Amino acid sequence: MSSIINFLREQFTRTQPLPAGTHHYQSQPDEPAYRLHLRMQPDGSGILIVNAATVLHLNPTAAEYAYHMIKGTAPDEAVNQLARRYRVSRATAKQDFLDFTERIRTMIHTPDLDPVTYLDFERVAPHSQALTAPLRLDCALTYRLPAATQAEYAPTKRVDRELTTEEWQTIMDKAWTAGIPHVIFTGGEPTLREDLPALIAHAEKNGQVCGLLSDGLKLTDKKYLQLLLQTGLDHLLFILQPENEASWKALETIIPKDLFTTVHLTVTPQNVKKGRSILERLAKLEVKSLSLSASDASLKDDLARLRQRAAELGLSVKFDLPVPYSADNPVAHETAEDSVIDGAGKAWLYVEPDGDVLPAQGKADKILGNFLKDPWEMIYKQ
Repeated sequence: MSSIINFLREQFTRTQPLPAGTHHYQSQPDEPAYRLHLRMQPDGSGILIVNAATVLHLNPTAAEYAYHMIKGTAPDEAVNQLARRYRVSRATAKQDFLDFTERIRTMIHTPDLDPVTYLDFERVAPHSQALTAPLRLDCALTYRLPAATQAEYAPTKRVDRELTTEEWQTIMDKAWTAGIPHVIFTGGEPTLREDLPALIAHAEKNGQVCGLLSDGLKLTDKKYLQLLLQTGLDHLLFILQPENEASWKALETIIPKDLFTTVHLTVTPQNVKKGRSILERLAKLEVKSLSLSASDASLKDDLARLRQRAAELGLSVKFDLPVPYSADNPVAHETAEDSVIDGAGKAWLYVEPDGDVLPAQGKADKILGNFLKDPWEMIYKQ
């Protein structure tokens, strides 16, 4: 009988998880810039996303620590709540809470710190876990291209219209409600959309981290660049055209700004022999982050050698960002790491200019639905 009573008592007193939902924190003006997104899962566990880059999977207790940290709960009040909910002493709850918040702050302010090695956190590849929503949405605002750009760099005939400003804002709202904390505006050339600043501002209003994939040439206009920064642009993936001095000039304008910039270089048969000198020039400009892809699978070995040279020059190579569209399969050539490709359709989705959703750029044979017209539950089936 006592065992039955104990079982019933456990059922009625078991700690209930915090409600599922997405929570956001933006650093204060007197702090170094950073953003935290916490996605509380129905079972009480959580996914903490730091600067849209580092993804930590948290057990229910750690998720609750992160919740109080993001909500700015006074430490004494957080400790009181944690002690009551988990039936531990205030001293234990306080030590655990302070330890957690200190480790998170250490990770935020130490850019290349490995959470596994140094902080005893479990960092799991986001596409290896069951997710209730992707971590990023790549939004192709337009397939229009600058004059004289080769047509294969965007599938201009794939869509028959572009969404309006209001329609894109509706998509961003729907993405935020679903728990997607990060959007990247791509194309075509997204700076050809006059409403780009308004769309960035809308993402900022929602609390979403906002990135841009662009050739950057319009950003040589310092007033336009400042407008994008003021409206909330968080990072830039700059498509380098190494043979074009205007592209280098644009990069020289952008790098000194307070904007995290990753340079993307597509290795081609025409530029592969100059690859090392291109990387050395980037290093002299104090570029810190690099994305590499190849236009042809035959360049795989050259790509590996350039990645090694980039590491020697102190350039951090990024594998999981979108790449410029091309007639070649951009996903297949993005990286030699198959695990990154596995994130397509799970950790990120791609939206075409008419709202159709693909698992990733270039996967037009697998339309998942239309973000504007179809229910989210139909689009994202995990």
